[in-house]
Amino acid sequence: MGTPYDVTEQVGHLLRRVYQRHLAIFQENVQDPSITSVQFVTLCVLRDRGPSSQTELVRATAIDQGTIRGIIDRLTARDLISVSRDDQDGRKVIMALTPAAHALLGDLIPSAARISDLTMEGLNPAERVAFLYLLRRLLETGTGARDDEAGQEGN
Repeated sequence: MGTPYDVTEQVGHLLRRVYQRHLAIFQENVQDPSITSVQFVTLCVLRDRGPSSQTELVRATAIDQGTIRGIIDRLTARDLISVSRDDQDGRKVIMALTPAAHALLGDLIPSAARISDLTMEGLNPAERVAFLYLLRRLLETGTGARDDEAGQEGN
């Protein structure tokens, strides 16, 4: 019999645990506790890319269609994003940041940098660079899995 399979030592399990830790740090340290990490990412993408369709948000955030729709609804209800029809294609809906969202992001960005630091707190500067490099490499060298399967955990 070979080496026993210990699920707690597998990459999927370890990544999920690190992500859970990061989410807890986010909620403890974000300036506005009513903002979730996925809402924050969505706001940052709209800040960086400008007005975007739902499909563009899905691609840029790696958040699935159903989840992004709920995020859009919640951010719209808080007057953080506006929703309008595309000038060229009236069927296409475009999301954009409101002035309130720009102000909120101005408050959140400093705490976001601290959240990243706290997530990697146990790593020295070289390990932090290596860790981020390896995460990006894993994303670049996928096995051909479709983006919409990104939310499924593998061990």
